[in-house]
Amino acid sequence: QVQLVESGGGLVQAGGSLRLSCAASRSIFTITAMGWYRQAPGKQRELVAVISSGSIINYADSVKGRFTISADGAKNTVYLQMNSLKPEDTAVYYCNAHWMGTGYWGQGTQVTVSS
Repeated sequence: QVQLVESGGGLVQAGGSLRLSCAASRSIFTITAMGWYRQAPGKQRELVAVISSGSIINYADSVKGRFTISADGAKNTVYLQMNSLKPEDTAVYYCNAHWMGTGYWGQGTQVTVSS
């Protein structure tokens, strides 16, 4: 199994920045893919960014150029640097890990962007 612990959410004004962290309970080099998803009130959960083995990275169109996903293998941690935040980025952000054919989720961290 994989346990994921997120941190770094909070309240920020539009145009500001936040960095989310997701610490995994096992080496991220053994995990096929790790990513960030978000879910706003009344909306479906959506992919924000994902990094796969081989360092293949994909972003949702809505965050391209503003968000950056990265990984630190020594800390078993994946980050999401969020810049130029907009009110529409407000959501609960979840970390996801795909390992041995199963997806694992963190508990989520709230990001609120005020206008």
